[in-house]
Order: sequence, then structure tokens, then C-alpha cells
Amino acid sequence: MDSNQIKRELEKRLANDERTFSYDREKDILRIENKKTKKGINVSLPEIVSKWAVMKEKAIDEVVYYVKEALQVMGTAQTLSGKEQKIFPVMRSTSFPKEAREGVAFFTDDHTAETRIYYALDLGNTYRLIDEQMLTAENWSKDYIREMAKFNVRSLSTELKKDTVAGNDFYFLNTNDGYDASRILNDSFLKEMASRIKGEMIVAIPHQDVLIIGDIQNETGYDVVAQMTMSFFSNGHVPITALSFLYKEGELEPIFIMGKNRKF
Repeated sequence: MDSNQIKRELEKRLANDERTFSYDREKDILRIENKKTKKGINVSLPEIVSKWAVMKEKAIDEVVYYVKEALQVMGTAQTLSGKEQKIFPVMRSTSFPKEAREGVAFFTDDHTAETRIYYALDLGNTYRLIDEQMLTAENWSKDYIREMAKFNVRSLSTELKKDTVAGNDFYFLNTNDGYDASRILNDSFLKEMASRIKGEMIVAIPHQDVLIIGDIQNETGYDVVAQMTMSFFSNGHVPITALSFLYKEGELEPIFIMGKNRKF
């Protein structure tokens, strides 16, 4: 399918009396907006075309689900009081917008040169990014949000699946709870993994729903992790970064690995 076909399919499946559609031909972006609130979602059509080539109808199903959930959240006022256990950090690329379309700044913290921390209120099937207006309305401090988010992310499962490729061990965390990449902020988890690593420890969060830890024990391991990370990044619903991080002495350092275009 091409962009026009994807556009028509999304308009067909998302059409109702409460929504309007607008199309930016230059950027190839379809915007779906609530008529009353004027809040909406921008969908990059080329990204969906790429995913459709691999995932077929599932690629469109995911977008439709995401847009419906997001528009529903936008149309409902959210409060933080009494919901401390539902506040989590979420990872995003540094290119991700720092404010909502309405100009309200999200509450964010710097992380690495490639990644930034946002904070979210979990709503079950989706979540709402916390912005400055929500903090002001609750009279909550940013430190309180940070404290709650870090505590809650430490409570999440860290069960891993292991795979060995060309003498290198790779561990995958993929629960699809929306916070897999957020586990990169669980310091005790990373330190515990570091104690098990035989070679160099590489950490990757190519998209929101996966965290990869590599125990790199030979040069081939770097090729494997480069290809693996790029593959996940290209197919993720919310891509973060195709770069990996070297984990050493409690610090994360982005590294660029030049893969040799081999498959393993």
C-alpha cells in the first residue's frame, strides 16, 4: 500500500461525527482531530507504509487503536490525586516534541544525548503524558513526580528472555505494558545485570516496548546488536533510538556501531 491508500483506509476506519481529517501533502501527515476540543493526533503516513510492508493489516490496526485511545484521553480531564501508583516514566527520543500542540510544556528530564524522560499517568489501555498544567492544578512538585515514577518503575517485572548468537548473550524484556524501555531507569536492575555480564554490557531501547541487554564477548557481537537494534527501531510503534548504550560504572554512553550488513 502507498500513502494515499493508507490515508483512505485510516479515514474510513476512524470516521465518525466527532472527528475531522486534514492532510499535509508536503509532510505526508494525516491529522485526526476532535471537532469540539480541536485536539488531535498527527500520523506520519510513510512510517505506516514501511510497517505495512512487514506487518500488513496489523500495522493499520495498531494505528487505529492508538488514535482512538489517544483521542478519548484528550477529551477527558485527568487528575493526579490518588493515582500516585499509576505514575511512570516513559522514554522518548530527544526529537520528540517537548510540548503539546496547544503549547503546554510536558514535564521532562534530560537522560542522554539521544533520549529524554517524560512522565505519564497510566490509564489502563493507554497513558497521558504529564504536563505543566497538570502539576500546577495539583500543586505537586516535580521532585514528587520523579520520586513516585522511579519507585513505580522499580516495581515492574524484569523477567528476561535470553538468546545466544555467535558467542554473545542477548537478553530481551518485552512485556508490552508500555514501559519496557522505562526499565532502563531501574538502576538496581542494571547493576544486577552488570554483575552477570562476562564481556561488555550494551543496553538498547530501540522502541517503547522493548529493552535489550547485550553481553558482548567478541567483535561479531557488535554487528549483531547493531542489526538487531535497527530492526527493532524500524518496526516499533513508538521508536526511540537506533543507537545502543555502553553501560559502565552506572553510566550510559551512546555508541555508534557500524554494522557489516550481515545476518546471523
